[in-house]
Amino acid sequence: MDKARTIFFVGKPGCGKGTQAKLLAKKTGWTIISAGNKFRDLAAENTPVGRKVKTENDAGLLQPYWLATYLYLQELFALPDNAPIIFDGFNRKVPEAELVLESLKWLDRSFSIVYLAVSDEEVRRRLNERKEVSGRVDDFAPEERLKEYYEHTENAIEIFRDAEVLIEVNGEQPLEKISKEINTALTLS
Repeated sequence: MDKARTIFFVGKPGCGKGTQAKLLAKKTGWTIISAGNKFRDLAAENTPVGRKVKTENDAGLLQPYWLATYLYLQELFALPDNAPIIFDGFNRKVPEAELVLESLKWLDRSFSIVYLAVSDEEVRRRLNERKEVSGRVDDFAPEERLKEYYEHTENAIEIFRDAEVLIEVNGEQPLEKISKEINTALTLS
């Protein structure tokens, strides 16, 4: 298989997906597509969809899988051949994970899923710290976000583990060490 040029970051809320995606993009020059940013952009629209997305974002809930997969496929299908890409926060529910596997296999596109493992206590600490500077309403709902993780995302991660495309990294290390482990696992360093 070719070196993966399609990378997904997954994990608990506040595990560092966005930070590590940015570090990887800075090193490689690859584009990042963030599910959270896409949903926040939708939530800013004064439309029926925008208002519904805002309500669910503010409550710390995951968006419907069909909306996430629509946004994912829109981005994936617009990519030129072999264009590298980093997806941050997509594939958080089982149907999304299954679609990621099927769509990339169909396109014969190599990929890796980077899972940043952190404890629930670390999630609470990080979200409490982040809410002071982020202004993101969903950071004020760490328990709801963890509940959503265990109800949905944990099962999606197991699908990737079973498919043997999951790279697990300890997300409770210094940022530079996490980044170095990711680069080594992706054979980029």
